[in-house]
Amino acid sequence: MAGLENYHALVERIDDLCARTVDQFPENIACRAGCDACCRHLSIFAVEAAAVREALKSRSADEADLIRGLAASAEPVRCPLLHDGLCLLYEARPVICRTHGLPLMLECDGEKSIDFCPENFKGLPSIPGSAVIDLERLNTMLTAINALYLQEFPGPERLTMAQALALAD
Repeated sequence: MAGLENYHALVERIDDLCARTVDQFPENIACRAGCDACCRHLSIFAVEAAAVREALKSRSADEADLIRGLAASAEPVRCPLLHDGLCLLYEARPVICRTHGLPLMLECDGEKSIDFCPENFKGLPSIPGSAVIDLERLNTMLTAINALYLQEFPGPERLTMAQALALAD
């Protein structure tokens, strides 16, 4: 889809960064297919919603109908893309889902901290800086890409996953 080039380039960089961390710590990362405790019904940027809708178009009619049905009956907490413990549009998952569970540097009230899934990195005395994702920097890039997307395709800045999927007809 037009307008998604910048987003796809960012996602490629994020996936490379995440893959390096996973490759460096294979025994210390518990995140696997079926591990869905963190899969929440979130709001996503418009550009991410467009990428999700684009991915939905590549699915068979039956798969697309299943996904639309889950979105139509979405619960406020559980992600509507979650089915039998798996993400139905995993390749198009939003940035937050791509980085979730990995070490993220957060800043709150001027203080920086590192957060990650408590199931990951058990027994490690510390995590090297090369494995930490600067969430502020990532969000700045994503916000800029979303703003560029909205210039070309005006609409709401953020949507829930269910709203994004409802627009995919």
